[in-house]
Amino acid sequence: MTKQRVVILYGGQADEHPISCISAAGVLKAIDRERFEPIPVGITRDGIWIVNGEDPRNWDLGSGELPEVRLSEHSQPLVLDIARSGDGFYAGSHETLVAAAERPAGYRAALSPQELHAEGASLTSLGHIDAVFPVLHGPYGEDGSVQGLLEVMGVPYVGCSVLASAVCMDKHFTKVLLKSAGIPVAPGITVDARTVACGESIEAAGDELVGLVRKAGLKYPVFVKPSRAGSSFGVTKVGEENAKDLAHALFEASQHDWRVLIEEGIEAREVECAVFNPVEGEQPQTSWPGEIVLDKPSDEAFYDFDSKYMDLTAAHVEVPAQLPEETLQKVRHIAAKAFQVVDGRGLSRVDCYVLPDGQIMVNEINTMPGFTPISMYRQAWEATGISYSDLITQLIEGVCAE
Repeated sequence: MTKQRVVILYGGQADEHPISCISAAGVLKAIDRERFEPIPVGITRDGIWIVNGEDPRNWDLGSGELPEVRLSEHSQPLVLDIARSGDGFYAGSHETLVAAAERPAGYRAALSPQELHAEGASLTSLGHIDAVFPVLHGPYGEDGSVQGLLEVMGVPYVGCSVLASAVCMDKHFTKVLLKSAGIPVAPGITVDARTVACGESIEAAGDELVGLVRKAGLKYPVFVKPSRAGSSFGVTKVGEENAKDLAHALFEASQHDWRVLIEEGIEAREVECAVFNPVEGEQPQTSWPGEIVLDKPSDEAFYDFDSKYMDLTAAHVEVPAQLPEETLQKVRHIAAKAFQVVDGRGLSRVDCYVLPDGQIMVNEINTMPGFTPISMYRQAWEATGISYSDLITQLIEGVCAE
């Protein structure tokens, strides 16, 4: 049987860079090497695409240091010829990579086979690529950017389309679409951090935010979060009305995105449902919903980046969540509906709130959920009856068959 050659794309320029690296490690360890020949392609934080870098399979969450794609003595630049589709993947020389790294980022992104040939650089074809698995989280990877590039090249790829990726990366527009379809979402407002108080002062910004929260009728605590970010980066909990705290929370969120959401804290269970749709056009499958249970609860605790990835004793996953089966089935139904509303494809994780009265709200949709050993997506499907390796196989074969 001829193996399908699959580029595993990881790293990237987003804050979630290290999580992407560990997700890629999980995929590379679990992929069926009897069926597929994986080709790891890393993207540095500066946006350089490389092959023959450090083997991601050596990375894990227990090392105490988050991994990063870096140039090494053996790494080579990946160069794309978008006109050649799956045959347009080339590796340049290490010397060219070093020279490219010294150029402005925008110019590096414009390197082409023609330019490198003109400079006398050697290029080696990576052979025909059957599909790309972009294990990328956050902006510049999960937001439709890479998906658009692969669409232009005509290369099949795992995951949601350009539209769904872009919409779900932006929590504001996700809520707009879900509300239009009658799916409840958390009460909140969206503000433009660039225009709040027109940059007068931190005090003026705080006063304006207090007024906006009052006008919207939001109850405290509220969560201030960037609209286009993941892994809880830039999220701050504000427990009571305080202009200074709101202003500082806005500043923190604005480090990741100028569009900022202020959402009412919901007294609810946070339950996540994995959606699986490897063959486009078929009905999406849903896992048993799972719940992240904090093992070190406190009045101020929420599931932030450190709880997710740095302190492996801070929380654990329960699948299925300890809820009535009727409620779990309702979560599955709403997750599938939300996935279809945003025109999802391949896979997603739909995060929901289950309120004390049984009402269910959708918090957000992750179009490329984490694939780390502790990630909900893989654990939810393993508990539902599909192994990690089978998930990867079906996702790749689904796009290759289209």
